[in-house]
Amino acid sequence: MKDPNSPAEGALSHSSLVVDLTLAVLVGWTVWWVVRYLRADAMTRQSIRQAVRVRWGWKRLAPMLKLSAVDKTPTALASLKTTNGRPIKPRVLIPALKVTHDAYGVIARARCLPGVGLHQFQKAAPHLADAWRCTRVAVTQDKPGRVLIRGVRLDPLKFPTEHHPTGEEPDETARWDLGVDEYAQPVSVDLAQVPGVTVAGLPGFGKTSLVNRLLSDWAPSAAVQFACADGKVSAAHEGDYADWVQRMFAFVGDDLEEANALFLRLVELRRARSASVRSVLGVKSMWDIGPSESRPLVVLIIDEAHTYFRDHKGSDPKTKKLAALAAENARLVEDLVKKGRSVGLLVILTTQKSTGDAIPTFIRDVCPVGLSFAQKTAEAAVAALGEEIREWPDANPINLQDPTYVGVASMNHQSQPGFTRIRTPYVPDADAARVAEQTARLSTDPYTLLEAVLGPRLGDTDLIKADDAEAA
Repeated sequence: MKDPNSPAEGALSHSSLVVDLTLAVLVGWTVWWVVRYLRADAMTRQSIRQAVRVRWGWKRLAPMLKLSAVDKTPTALASLKTTNGRPIKPRVLIPALKVTHDAYGVIARARCLPGVGLHQFQKAAPHLADAWRCTRVAVTQDKPGRVLIRGVRLDPLKFPTEHHPTGEEPDETARWDLGVDEYAQPVSVDLAQVPGVTVAGLPGFGKTSLVNRLLSDWAPSAAVQFACADGKVSAAHEGDYADWVQRMFAFVGDDLEEANALFLRLVELRRARSASVRSVLGVKSMWDIGPSESRPLVVLIIDEAHTYFRDHKGSDPKTKKLAALAAENARLVEDLVKKGRSVGLLVILTTQKSTGDAIPTFIRDVCPVGLSFAQKTAEAAVAALGEEIREWPDANPINLQDPTYVGVASMNHQSQPGFTRIRTPYVPDADAARVAEQTARLSTDPYTLLEAVLGPRLGDTDLIKADDAEAA
């Protein structure tokens, strides 16, 4: 009769328990993966299968692409085992690879080895794309000693997306989330310390939708105030900003005199802020402490900017007046772009073709951030993005004229060289209207806020005169 208290029986019972636990873990892990696979959509299921193939084939593929290293130095254990003097066989080291997936493809992280680093992985990217059955593969540095490999099976630029704003205050006041790039990675741009942004592109390709997202995401913050000059319409209810006008402290249509008055008022605000920034905030630049409810970031949107700057030809009194107003508008906006950065003024100019006759070059060329949706000519692409776009033909906006690319723009990204294409999402009108209505109570004239601190009639204060004297 077996004694259950004997050491042998105890060891057997312990081993059986370990086996049972191991089997339970394996069964649980298998069930979890099966459920996850079955609940996924068709695109994600395909990516899951792709990720499995990448993991299983990596040890064989890596040496073929020269992504392995040979270690001829024996380990301590190998040295002890070798007693007959025979040479020890060199070890082939293969970078460890961790693979995850999403709807568009796979995301792999690899550890670098001596002689197998970022450059070698980037050189092998086209071959990885072929082996992994991807449309394209990009390799970037994840952290020192590690690389991030992004492979997309489907082109994210060809799939329209939607953005549904939450109505919650953003974590960062001046962070503009734009969409996803050609590798389905989120793209954002930091507009802190940025005086101007230009957005160009053919009608109906996404310019207004892009601005609509900025409004939807930033409107819940009382530290941001908006003004708009919409050159497409005569009154707010006629255009794209009909819902947003309740969240704006100022709105003008295509009337040049009304626009001139708005630009002049903002220049006066800029000058008063410049003159008082040290005495009120105790710093040289508002960005040293960031925007606040009492000193908000002021965003001026100039849609169809060519309406306000176009050179009017003619000798009759009416045409001369329009020409004078256009020239004055250009001078005032130039003041805002060139001098408004440190006091929290941001100008966003949109137009179809940002050539010098639409946005004067002395304004356009000092705006650090530029985006362009589809363009018809190389001249228009260069005007929007600069001469360097000629060296990046894949990102040139003249290739975005297909209706598939409505909502796709090219831009010079702040964090990487060259140009990248991004898919910007569509914000449904109902969502935009909801956020505009919810945040309408936050709209305040920043001029009035400054008057509360400095007193009325800012344009005539000694602060402005001091500012003029310092500029002179």
